[in-house]
Amino acid sequence: MNRFLAMAIAALSIFSVGCYYISNEINDTNTVYDKMFQNNDEIKYLALGDSYTIGESVEENLRWPVQLVDRLRDDSVLTADAKIIARTGWTTDELMKGIEAANPESDYNLVSLLIGVNNQYRGRDIDNFRSELAELIELAVRKAGNEKSNIIVLSIPDWGAMPFAAGRDRQQIAAEIDAYNKVVMEECGFAGVEFFDITDISRKAPLDESLVAADGLHPSGKMYGLWVNRIYTHVYELLK
Repeated sequence: MNRFLAMAIAALSIFSVGCYYISNEINDTNTVYDKMFQNNDEIKYLALGDSYTIGESVEENLRWPVQLVDRLRDDSVLTADAKIIARTGWTTDELMKGIEAANPESDYNLVSLLIGVNNQYRGRDIDNFRSELAELIELAVRKAGNEKSNIIVLSIPDWGAMPFAAGRDRQQIAAEIDAYNKVVMEECGFAGVEFFDITDISRKAPLDESLVAADGLHPSGKMYGLWVNRIYTHVYELLK
């Protein structure tokens, strides 16, 4: 009888110890999941530029940086609202001053840059544009925590393709935009950051009036959506 009682007590002890370890293992796993959830911070996105980035003449939800964030969220990429530092009419030097005044943090997961159309429009020296663009790219890299892979630079759209340019020398505008974009592409290559050409999309405006905003000069939300399509796969793969 004592023998059977001893065996029963031993079995109960083993069962209790097993339950203890199983319980602890579950608790430890839950702790890991809790930590993973708590550390799943939102993606931070900084958009730098001019009227094209601030979305002149379109609703806020149609700005291309906002459309980009919305698509990322639709694909379950937890993303904070874009911080936009941009103003209609800004040139490269004015954007630099705007960034300095806003003083954004240096921990962004994504930084976009689209600048230069107003340099061209005002007839600024293209060599001066090159040097200031290089500074802006360097500044963008710093704002991305010195991660060059987190930078995307978009080409300058061709405003000469818009109704606003009627009566102007569209060929000359196009040639100057191309020259500026050559500089943008070269400086991106020197800096080792991603360059995306969206100028060809802007040149579809004469064939589709729905690509033009009500002011006759800036892109519509539909065109901005095409820009997002052009860059989206790269951005999603970077951030997912």
